[in-house]
Amino acid sequence: MKMITLDSTKSYSIPDIYLNIGHLLDHFMMLIFAKAAFDAGREFGLSYEQIIVYGTLGVVLFGAAAPLAGWLADKYSRAILITIYPFGLAFGSILAAFSSSTIMLGISLGIVGFFAAIYHPVGIAMITKRPGKVGLRLGVNGVWGNMGVAIAPILTGFLILYSDWRLAFIVPSLICFCFGISQIFAFIELEENKLQDNSNNAKKDSSITSEGWQTVLVCLSIVTLSGGFIFGSLTFLIPRLFEVNMLQISNDVAVTGLLAGFVYAIASFSQIGTGWLVDKIPPKFVLSAMGLGQLVFIYIASYSYDYSLLFIMLAAMIFVFGQVPITDVILVKYVQDNWRGRVLSIKFMVNLCAGACVLPVTSYLLKNGYNFSFILEALAFISIAVIISGLLLPNKSSNIFVAKQKSL
Repeated sequence: MKMITLDSTKSYSIPDIYLNIGHLLDHFMMLIFAKAAFDAGREFGLSYEQIIVYGTLGVVLFGAAAPLAGWLADKYSRAILITIYPFGLAFGSILAAFSSSTIMLGISLGIVGFFAAIYHPVGIAMITKRPGKVGLRLGVNGVWGNMGVAIAPILTGFLILYSDWRLAFIVPSLICFCFGISQIFAFIELEENKLQDNSNNAKKDSSITSEGWQTVLVCLSIVTLSGGFIFGSLTFLIPRLFEVNMLQISNDVAVTGLLAGFVYAIASFSQIGTGWLVDKIPPKFVLSAMGLGQLVFIYIASYSYDYSLLFIMLAAMIFVFGQVPITDVILVKYVQDNWRGRVLSIKFMVNLCAGACVLPVTSYLLKNGYNFSFILEALAFISIAVIISGLLLPNKSSNIFVAKQKSL
């Protein structure tokens, strides 16, 4: 086998299709519990508001472990980390399936989150290593990731309907294991001459800085925090929101899961459009438009029910998903490859840790008498930060930014 003799001093990669499938599995595995939480809670004698807190460790580690993954990948080998990743997901998922207590379930979900943290700083860095149409390629990769978001409530809902929440973890565990085996045979060794040329180009570019780059980093930090919370909130809460506010359509767990998956799947294609746009025009305009769309449609969704909720939430998620590749494109153009994994890992840590706040915050609000309408109104208000940050970005922020290593 190729990977048994893997030399960490050499550079390896795999075809984009494997990186894309890996992105799908990453988000899929992280959202199984979002749909399975209610049924798991019933088995353990807990309400939805009480059981979701046990998913916090997994969501926190999904972000908090990203810098470690990025550092290890840049120091040793991205190929080794991305090889370990699906097997770690399989291990955590199978432990969750056989959990005999809520504590064990929480720890198992933490293991899933820990290994899921590998993908973004490592997989995205591998995707962007090859030049040309970075925005479009990130957009396509983002669609695959969001297809994982879409498939999670659909498959989980049907598995729960015809069996139970434990099977909803067992089946994905087997899928991840089989994918990991197939990925091992897909690695290719990159040509050293081409890598050397790219390294020399990066060294030349490292002397280039853009006026106003400090403003760019501040704006991206704000967008990462606010956008991460909005993204994490909606991707986790929509399956349950549909169960509560679509009673005239259905309260069947499989049907509401299918509708949530429909919203995620259709909305995910917006990333291709925004990825293409930020390759053509300054990202500030695209980012501000995404924030404005979130403000309008999330707020309207807070007062919507049944079919109107379905289509308004679809519109809202188009803007939420569409925002995702914009900051990544700016960072990729701003940071040279040998620093990219570490910088992206910090970005994803901030983004995903903001999303991790969703579970305890939502649990607290629901326990204290607030409803989903209030939560959606709050998310709409937070999206104002995305609009303002986009407007503050320099007009020339679509140009290639390269940070000096000393500034990192």
